[in-house]
Amino acid sequence: MRIFRHIADIPAAFKGAVVAIGNFDGVHLGHQALIGQALMHSDARNAPLAVLCFEPSSREFFRPGAEPFRLTPFRAKAHLVATLGADAMFALPFDVEMARRSAQEFVSDILLRDLQVGCVVVGSDFRFGKGRAGDGTVLSYMGEMEGFGVDIFPTVMAGKDEKISSTLIRTLLKEGKPDEAARLLGHSFVIEGRVEHGEKRGRTLGFATTNMHLDGYIRPAFGIYAVRVSVIRDDLVMARYDGVSNLGVRPMYLLREPLLETHLFDFDGDLYDKHLAVELISYIRAEVKFASADELRAQIARDIEKAKEVLRQPASPPEDGH
Repeated sequence: MRIFRHIADIPAAFKGAVVAIGNFDGVHLGHQALIGQALMHSDARNAPLAVLCFEPSSREFFRPGAEPFRLTPFRAKAHLVATLGADAMFALPFDVEMARRSAQEFVSDILLRDLQVGCVVVGSDFRFGKGRAGDGTVLSYMGEMEGFGVDIFPTVMAGKDEKISSTLIRTLLKEGKPDEAARLLGHSFVIEGRVEHGEKRGRTLGFATTNMHLDGYIRPAFGIYAVRVSVIRDDLVMARYDGVSNLGVRPMYLLREPLLETHLFDFDGDLYDKHLAVELISYIRAEVKFASADELRAQIARDIEKAKEVLRQPASPPEDGH
């Protein structure tokens, strides 16, 4: 999949594409269904399939100091979109100029003049343009007038009364329910990052850990998780391990920023500066401040046994939400 960060960089081969438009944070089952619908149109038209999103997102642009919220930072989002068959991702910057565009200008300037779209696919709650003035009705009307196809894809439901959404998934993660979030995502929630040098307190307790900062990721419930870890090199999985992670500020040491510390089972080596993808499988317990290092050491041993027990259980198949 080709990635384009600026509209001027897009070559003629990717113009006339079928374009799925949205934020796609998490690339959850609803997003997957929408992109699948766009793929059907691209096959029927023998046209490229592209996904259009904004980096940074409009939410980050308008609320620069807000708490981190992302389920999938750009690298992870792009990887997931690529697995769905997209030929290109148009990751356009959301800046002052973009924020000022009216809905009509977005269609005429971006979709028609610059991308020359053949068809666009959006969700039923899609809004665009200055003040979010544009919606599916506006887009369909302009498509009919200008000669490009518009498919308004219906909401994918998580049950009878609740739609699958990035907001719902964020709520589940903050409640310490990564397994429920995974059923709506269609995959485990993953935190990716580079292993950094820490204070090596884990080694003094007898349990070596890797340290990763959360950067722009949402802050799930702080506590202990059973995890599965992939070691990544050049976007390829080189090895996988089960493990247990502490996500939080370590009450005994009061970190300024939350940290993801992971102990890998059956591993003895150096992972400093390596890129890891840590899947949160199950929440074991909340963070606790212990009276002594011995109490902490004993609890870590119990957490490891609990994590191993959880990870031995067969995975539940993801729900089909559409």
